[in-house]
Amino acid sequence: MARRPARETRKRSAGPAAATHPGSGGNGASDGSARERIVAALLALLAERPLETIGFADIAERAGVPLAEIREEFASTLGMLAAHVKAIDRQVLSGGGGDMTEESPRERLFDVLMRRLEALAPHKDAVRSLMRSARRNPPLALALNGLAVQSQQWMLAAAKIDSSGPRGLLRAQGLALLYAQVLRVWVDDDDPGLARTMAALDRELGRGARWAGFLDDLCRLIPPRCPRRGSAGGYRESAAATPEYR
Repeated sequence: MARRPARETRKRSAGPAAATHPGSGGNGASDGSARERIVAALLALLAERPLETIGFADIAERAGVPLAEIREEFASTLGMLAAHVKAIDRQVLSGGGGDMTEESPRERLFDVLMRRLEALAPHKDAVRSLMRSARRNPPLALALNGLAVQSQQWMLAAAKIDSSGPRGLLRAQGLALLYAQVLRVWVDDDDPGLARTMAALDRELGRGARWAGFLDDLCRLIPPRCPRRGSAGGYRESAAATPEYR
């Protein structure tokens, strides 16, 4: 079984990540660029209070950056959050997860998403605050979902699962919703080994496997819009690009 070695490795390495992206100091101060200090300041403020109470002047004061420079770098707090998401993406994509070539697509995706959670560990309070704000603010939730879908397309690519085209976009949306469910567990999981989080991720990936099967069935019902199955042999190339999540 391929999953056991990968899970055992993950359990040994699970815990708070030592590395963070540039400018992610806990108090918002940093020796990084102005852009990094601005993002770090927003995250630090989010850990203290809701997004809707944070103004540009608050961020400028915390970051030690003039308002004019903040306006030059970002048009909105959503832009700052997008920069944070992009920085986490880069950290996951550059970190690697060892040799996962022989693992199943589901196991590779498990590893990628756990690495993402480890990268987010220093910002757990900010993530928790943002999730609360999103529950109260549907437009914010919709905007954050857009950022999540873009990010999850990269996570699929990191797991060597095709994320191109309409079907890839659907996969990324499904993965964004799946990941949001896992985050709800993760923000309250104080176990250094993240046992509850890993169990939730494993469970959600199992549900994702059923969703992927439903998508495949739907494609059979609408052949003009989806790749044709044809004969069993003719479908192998298309099937090889479909995430199994098993």
